[in-house]
Amino acid sequence: MAMNLVESRDKRKKRVRFKLRKHNNSQRVRLSVFRSNNHFYAQIIDDFNGCTLAAASTNEPEFRKLNTKTNDIAAAKKVADILSARAKKASIGKAIFDKGAYAYHGKVAAFAAVCREQEILD
Repeated sequence: MAMNLVESRDKRKKRVRFKLRKHNNSQRVRLSVFRSNNHFYAQIIDDFNGCTLAAASTNEPEFRKLNTKTNDIAAAKKVADILSARAKKASIGKAIFDKGAYAYHGKVAAFAAVCREQEILD
């Protein structure tokens, strides 16, 4: 039986998270992204303690003041800038990147590139 869209997306997400857990021996924090059709969300998660340390999205008032589109590559880059500023303010070290079930392309790749420039990703 063929998998539907949700099942295949969950399978890809579990595969990525398993690989992250397998190679994360130093208990570093995880930077996770979520894309919807209209918005881009990112958060830095401490899996060891089970809490979110910093988060940013295109769906918050700080971003809406910029009066820009919320579903393009430029928006993902601005979310990365906001998140990196919050991470530095909270003195969070380097994180590992969890792309979830999304292809490393477009918004996700642009977001990761800015995070690497800001030195919150390896």
